[in-house]
Amino acid sequence: MKLQDVLYSQGFGTRRVCAGLIQQGHVELVSDAKSHSWAVCTDTMAECRLEEGLRFRVQGVEWPYREKAYIALHKPAGTECSQKPSRYPSVYTLLPACLRQRPARGVIQGVQAVGRLDQDTTGLLLLSDDGQFIHRMSSPKKHVPKVYRVTAKHTVSEQQIERLLEGVVLDDDPKPVRAAACSLVDNVCIDLTLTEGKYHQVKRMLAAVGNRVETLHRQSIGNYRLPADLGPGQWRWLSEKDLEALQHTA
Repeated sequence: MKLQDVLYSQGFGTRRVCAGLIQQGHVELVSDAKSHSWAVCTDTMAECRLEEGLRFRVQGVEWPYREKAYIALHKPAGTECSQKPSRYPSVYTLLPACLRQRPARGVIQGVQAVGRLDQDTTGLLLLSDDGQFIHRMSSPKKHVPKVYRVTAKHTVSEQQIERLLEGVVLDDDPKPVRAAACSLVDNVCIDLTLTEGKYHQVKRMLAAVGNRVETLHRQSIGNYRLPADLGPGQWRWLSEKDLEALQHTA
């Protein structure tokens, strides 16, 4: 693939913008794999061998080539999982512009969140431009477990835990909604596992058993747990090992 097209596929702008970056000397390629030395490339038609090990620099910042983007983000409180937020900043502003501009089928679409978290909910958020991956991780039919650390306003009783496991009826659905697992951390804190995602589900489930959510934090999706060293507002690429772990839970 030509260098100009590589940059376009990775979200660095229109083909004209990408050509300008190259012609102006803002793009570097590894010139010697052994010494890891870099060289400026000003040829928009330069051929690049597409592989997951391909690296390039754009305006001094190194980027790995990814055919598809798979991202883990530690969502902070006070952010919305929307491209057009209504009140709070969008989580997408925490990502580099190139991830927000990755093209899909000729349209600039960027990575999309795998499901949504409320503005006051923190924790693990996956994002990708792979539609099949997004569907596999978010579809209720796939039963991918998601674990939440819930801090309640009042003491959580054994009876409340039993009701969450047995199922509670929410006001918009006569079918009981059950927790896949629920364990007590301390007297006001539980770990709650769900395999489907309804609007404000955790908050409504706690309300249905006579309690109230004070804080809500998503710890894991499937077999992938939010890394301890990934701080609020930070993101990272998912590794092949991470993707394999997620694949085995969907």
